[in-house]
Amino acid sequence: MNRVVVLSFWCLSIAFAPRAQYASADYVRALKSATDVMLNDVASPVAASRYYAYITLAAYETACLYDSSLKSFSGTLKGFPELRIASEGLQNADPDLAVLLALYKTAQKMLPSGFMLKRHIDSLSKSMALNEAQQSRFQLSASIVDQVVEQVVAYAGGDGFRRLNNLPRYTPRQGKPYWQPTAPAFMAPVEPHWNTLRTFLLDSAKQYKPVKPALFNLQKGSAFHQMMMEVYEVGKKSNKEQQDIANFWDCNPFALQQIGHVEFGLKKISPGGHWMGIVGIAAVQANFTLKRTALAHAILAIALADGFIACWDEKYRSNRVRPETVIQQELDPSWRPLLQTPPFPEYVSGHSVASHTAAILLSQIFGENVGFLDNTEVEFGLPERRFQSFRQAAAEAAISRLYGGIHFRDAITAGEWQGRQVGQHVAKRLAAHLVLFK
Repeated sequence: MNRVVVLSFWCLSIAFAPRAQYASADYVRALKSATDVMLNDVASPVAASRYYAYITLAAYETACLYDSSLKSFSGTLKGFPELRIASEGLQNADPDLAVLLALYKTAQKMLPSGFMLKRHIDSLSKSMALNEAQQSRFQLSASIVDQVVEQVVAYAGGDGFRRLNNLPRYTPRQGKPYWQPTAPAFMAPVEPHWNTLRTFLLDSAKQYKPVKPALFNLQKGSAFHQMMMEVYEVGKKSNKEQQDIANFWDCNPFALQQIGHVEFGLKKISPGGHWMGIVGIAAVQANFTLKRTALAHAILAIALADGFIACWDEKYRSNRVRPETVIQQELDPSWRPLLQTPPFPEYVSGHSVASHTAAILLSQIFGENVGFLDNTEVEFGLPERRFQSFRQAAAEAAISRLYGGIHFRDAITAGEWQGRQVGQHVAKRLAAHLVLFK
């Protein structure tokens, strides 16, 4: 096991009670609690992807302490060191409990409203308080976890996130081809310097640059004009199925609803949050152990984080106008997209990148033709959707951006390409981890 353990001869003479049993569903519920905090904090798609990566990394590295068949990410992820864990109580701690604690405690430290997770940690503690031996076991587990969390959070602190607020303020370029803030909030662009963050497995944010977007050209017959008209016509003539697809994959944490002079937020999960929900559904369906569930989540979260860094690199390079802006200016001032336009440039489609990255990896973890019932959006009033494979779900997620009126066709296809490249790259780099699912 790729791990540095600081040896100690201290040990306990307490006879511990049998360990509590935790399953895949417990991990999924724990991560859902962290997702709910991100929802509360209105975490952007890129910020959410970063949080998921470090939260799931800490949980999985904790699992590695207790299972020699698992392989640490140390030496594989860029800059991630071997963790130094004191051995006091390591053998007497509760492995699965420790994994859940690591998830909660990392989220508690990293999320702005992480304090909201204290009640979940307290609940785990109370579940182990049946007798003195069990409570001691909880304290041992918590002590080990605190060491993991401290080092993972320190690793996160070196990724460049803290300096983002000190970078030059981004000013949208003037001119019709370029992105401009959109109604109703006319928000400033989200995280224009996200491409400066340290990647996990990509060589750099620019490693898989997509082709340049279609040249801005309003003449009839040009590629851009044809795509503009496609979005316009789909928006006017979309059927119920297309509308249902668009709404199901909306995943816009910034959505606002305006009634008269009053605006209020409609809290929704991020695109990455939707796919983290899907991997949880698949892990429970496959009856994974808690440790294998932790590995599946960590692989997906790390891949999504790199995918969003690559996507954001292109967004602020091409800086392309959104359909809403150009259609209202050139075709129809009264036209509105079905979905609310997110506050960042159009090319490439982030949902297309994330979904195809996810489909590549989930197909390797669970299988190419694994069907599942996606209920991640039920809590937001949307019905379940059934898919025959992860690739089918990814294709639907991508085209949903056209149905929703927020992306041109080439942003979707280029996003699909970039997502596949990131997914294949991660799969190659993590081949030794993925083989654990065979």
